[in-house]
Amino acid sequence: MSELNVAIDKCSRCHGRLCCNYITQWIATPRSKRDFEFLLWQLAHRGVRAYQDDEGWYLLFETRCSHLGDDGLCTIYDERPYICRDYDHDFCEHDEPAEKHFKRYFPDYNALLTYCRKRFKRWDG
Repeated sequence: MSELNVAIDKCSRCHGRLCCNYITQWIATPRSKRDFEFLLWQLAHRGVRAYQDDEGWYLLFETRCSHLGDDGLCTIYDERPYICRDYDHDFCEHDEPAEKHFKRYFPDYNALLTYCRKRFKRWDG
């Protein structure tokens, strides 16, 4: 079975096309109150989340790939970027949610603010 057929078969079972509807960006580990204030500002924006896993801290941006067709398949598959080519279809979020492996997950501003108030005794003062 060709690479395209394997991807289409696996992707056709994923109704949300999860991997094509967000991007993540590594960020330096926030340590200071100032670092967390900046992260709060980022999470105050729609579609921005943050998480920590075994590899570090990341921002997650909910944003649909502009090359995802109405059928949920890639419209530039043969010319797709290398990061897409390197994506391993053997295991993906269709199989298990990525959140299961997060050490910390902040879906919004309020979740991070609650964490900040516990981490820094003088957060509000």
